[in-house]
Amino acid sequence: QVQLVESGGGLVQPGGSLRLSCAAPGETLNYFVIAWFRQAPGKEREGVSCISAASDGSTYYADSVKGRFTISRDNAKNTVYLQMNSLKPEETAVYYCAADGRPYCSDWVDENFPFWGQGTQVTVSS
Repeated sequence: QVQLVESGGGLVQPGGSLRLSCAAPGETLNYFVIAWFRQAPGKEREGVSCISAASDGSTYYADSVKGRFTISRDNAKNTVYLQMNSLKPEETAVYYCAADGRPYCSDWVDENFPFWGQGTQVTVSS
């Protein structure tokens, strides 16, 4: 069982930035595909971004966040980040990181990820 811990959520004004972190105490995330998902009230969970295992490192983004969000790994800190810029009010949601033991982000839908964090709230509002 992989325990994931997200942090970095909060309240930000429209157009602002936040950086979310996903850590796994006691695990080496380098070997895992890591993805970020979000779920707004009354809406289905949607994929935001995915990064392949450290041996590959390929990154993928939902069309809605391309050019504004960046997913990255810090292998030394065993942490995956999601840098979110130019945030919009409609991006208010609980953001989750998820992990799977396969090396690549192929078909990165939520049902393919067995390990999940508890989520961190992101609120974009003036």
